[in-house]
Amino acid sequence: MIKRDIEKVLLKMAGSFKAVTITGPRQSGKTTLARMVFPDKPYLSLEAPDVRRMALEDPRLLLSRFPDGCILDEVQRAPALLSYVQEILDASRDSGRYILTGSQQFGLMEGITQSLAGRTAMLTLLPFSHAELVRGGYAADSLEKTLFNGGYPPLFDQQVDPQQWLDGYLATYVERDVRQVLNVRDLTVFSRFLALCAGSVGQLLNASRLGADCGLNHGTAREWFSVLEASFVIFRLAPHHRNFRKRLVKTPKLYFFDTGLAARLLGIESPDQLLTHPLRGALFENWVVAEFLKSRFNRGKKSNLFFWRDNVGLEVDVLAESGGRLIPLEIKSGITLADDWFSALNKWSGLAGKSAAPGYLVYGGNEPWKRDGVEVVAWRNLDQLAGVI
Repeated sequence: MIKRDIEKVLLKMAGSFKAVTITGPRQSGKTTLARMVFPDKPYLSLEAPDVRRMALEDPRLLLSRFPDGCILDEVQRAPALLSYVQEILDASRDSGRYILTGSQQFGLMEGITQSLAGRTAMLTLLPFSHAELVRGGYAADSLEKTLFNGGYPPLFDQQVDPQQWLDGYLATYVERDVRQVLNVRDLTVFSRFLALCAGSVGQLLNASRLGADCGLNHGTAREWFSVLEASFVIFRLAPHHRNFRKRLVKTPKLYFFDTGLAARLLGIESPDQLLTHPLRGALFENWVVAEFLKSRFNRGKKSNLFFWRDNVGLEVDVLAESGGRLIPLEIKSGITLADDWFSALNKWSGLAGKSAAPGYLVYGGNEPWKRDGVEVVAWRNLDQLAGVI
C-alpha cells in the first residue's frame, strides 16, 4: 500500500478540529486513507442504501450508535445528516470526532457551509502524486507512461489495464455524478463535450466556443464546466493580476486533475502515441501543474498558482506566490534544452524587478542544469520543487 503524503496533515488537523473533511475525486483514495489513519473508528458508507436510508429517516438514531464518532464516507449522499453532526460537535470538546469524506463539492460544500463552518478542517486528496508513486515503487519508467497512466490508485493497487479502467470510471462515476445534478438527456453530447475539454488542456478557456461545438448555449456550457469542476475532473488556472504596465489576458486556462483521464478522452491508446502526439506538450504542462497542486494540497495548503500572459503573447506558464514574491516557472516537454526556452522567463523577470524570485524551467529531459540564473529541473525530479512552490 502506498503511503500518502497528506497523512501527517490529516493527523494534525484531527488533533486540532472537532472534525476533518476529506474531499477529492472518486477513487482518489479518500476511504482508504481515512480507514488506514483511523483504524479504530467505526466506518459508515452513505453509498450503502440501508445506511443512507437510515441517515435520511432517523439520523439521530444512526449517530447515537457511535457515541465517540465515526468515519462518514461519501457524506454528500445525505447532506441533511451534517446538521445533526453539528449538534453533536457543539456539545463536545473532543477533537477528531468525525472524519467525513465526499466526492462532489457541489453537495458537500453546501452542507458544510450551512452546518459545519468553523467546526471542520478541509483537506483535498487528489490521485497519487509522482513522488508517492516513486516512493511506493510504482512510478513509470518514462514520461510517456507517466502521462498515459495518470495517478488513480486502482491502476496501481489492482494492476488493471488503464484504458479499461478509465473507460469504466467515465461511465460509472463521471456520467453518474453529472446525471445527479444536470438533466443530461443525451450522454453522447456530454461525452463529446468532455473530449473537447481534453483537447483544450493548457489553453485559454473559451466556454462559448466549446459549447457551440456541441450544440450547447453559453449558459449550459458554463453549468457543465461548473459540475466538472465540482466533481474534480477539471480545474481552471487563473491569470495573475499584476500587470507591470502591460495589458493582460484575463481568461483562465483549462486543465484536468489527471492526465490519464485526459489522454483517454483524447483517444490515446498507448504511451508510444504520446511521443509524437500534437498535445504532448499540453499534457506535460497539465501534469506539471497538477503535480504542483497535489504538493500544495498534500501539505494542507491552498493553491498559490497562476499563469501570466500579456496581450502580445509574452507568457509565463506558472507563477507561484510565495513569501510576497513571485516564482516564475516555464514548462517544456522537449528533452533537449533550447536557448529560446529561457526567453519568456528572462523578459518577465525584467518586467517584475524585485518582486521576481529566481525562475525554474521544468523539462522532459533527465539531467538538471542551471543557465542564465534559471534552475532547470528534470521531470523525474519535480518533487524537488515541493518546498519551493
